[in-house]
Amino acid sequence: MKSYLNEFVELMRKEGLEDLTIQSFSNSYYKILEGATGTLSESEIEPPAKEYLIDYDKLESAESSPLEKLAVIKLNGGLGTSMGLKKAKTLLKIKGEYNFLDVIARQILHLRKVSGKDIPLILMHSFNTQKDSLSYLEKYSRLALPHIPLDFVQNKFPKILQSDLSPLKNENNNLNWNPPGHGEIYTVLAISGVLDKLITQGFEFAFISNSDNLGAVIDEKILAHFAEENIPFMMEVCKRTKMDKKGGHLAQSKKRQLLLRETAQCPDDELALFQDIDRYSYFNTNNLWVNLKALKQRLYETRYLLPLTMILNKKEVDGEKVYQVESAMGAAISVFKNSRAIIVNRDRFAPVKTTNDMLAILSDAYELTSENKLKLINEYGKVPHIELNDKYYKNINDFEKRFVKGIPSLRKCKSLEVAGDVYFGKNVEIRGDVKIAKDGVLNNIILEDEALN
Repeated sequence: MKSYLNEFVELMRKEGLEDLTIQSFSNSYYKILEGATGTLSESEIEPPAKEYLIDYDKLESAESSPLEKLAVIKLNGGLGTSMGLKKAKTLLKIKGEYNFLDVIARQILHLRKVSGKDIPLILMHSFNTQKDSLSYLEKYSRLALPHIPLDFVQNKFPKILQSDLSPLKNENNNLNWNPPGHGEIYTVLAISGVLDKLITQGFEFAFISNSDNLGAVIDEKILAHFAEENIPFMMEVCKRTKMDKKGGHLAQSKKRQLLLRETAQCPDDELALFQDIDRYSYFNTNNLWVNLKALKQRLYETRYLLPLTMILNKKEVDGEKVYQVESAMGAAISVFKNSRAIIVNRDRFAPVKTTNDMLAILSDAYELTSENKLKLINEYGKVPHIELNDKYYKNINDFEKRFVKGIPSLRKCKSLEVAGDVYFGKNVEIRGDVKIAKDGVLNNIILEDEALN
């Protein structure tokens, strides 16, 4: 197939992108021309060996941890397009008047106050989210620390037409580009100068997580173990359940190196094995612990382009089928020798990817503690399983219209399925397993283990 690489390179240079970013895209484009699909076959992997897994519950409590050497990095590049958003998802309110950014900022400020340590918070933005997010955070004047930037920006890759592997040329230029996945974080940390600034000022470790996962808070027990054992890279994983079977999982290569396989990397004919939660028992929370000096060394060895597995994401833009070249930051677990995975409790994984997740977080199944941590207080000890009809609830505006008078109490809810077009009024409480199939308005009602048909 004809190569359009020169045309891609010219487009990227016109956008002012760094040479390393252009080289990274070029490397992937060569692979695509050679027929690479970004898939990872069952013949190449096996379940992870127990010796590479750390059980959080078996770790001793930390008497002290090197908090003064820790930086916190949050990925804040998502627009929440799956919920119909056109701004940073983290600007959505999730507890009272607080949005995600409020909670994250207040967590860091509280921890600085009680520990006496200047722990930096750094946000990785995409070209879509930087302006709105930084403007909002101006209210926290003490959040930014001297000599350490509050944020850095992801680069972007051009989208590739599936038909002939040429650049997409939509009239709306923004649609011709995509963030290259959060795997780019390591290169951008280096070329932005943030990595060197952190190391120069005595920071040795970074805790990296998604900004929409408010369960991802600093845990000194994990930090202490990570530092004491001199681990270069550690991923927090949780036990997979049937609800998680469609998501990525932890595995290892035939050479016994831990690795991550994402959904988009699974060959179509191996889906059953991919979703076998007994064979592949752990999923990546995207809570990562990184030794900054080890990262700098690996970047130097790889000429600042870590060999992360390419993900070829199939999308559609105005009827045209395209590829988005991406990578996942968790894939770096395969790049570091002696990397580890730590099995953590489910409370460290509370992301908001859909309005189903949003309803659970907004409800009284969670509370915000005095330390600005999100705490699950559901009577069943786990997040209620929620299924809202996409026709009425997938879009955030449609969702909010149906809960404008109040969020139902889910503190005693085990599961909630809403198949009908339901508007929730005041004083609605859901207990046990409830299914609502009919349309209507609910007010001043307790529903317990019943189906409304």
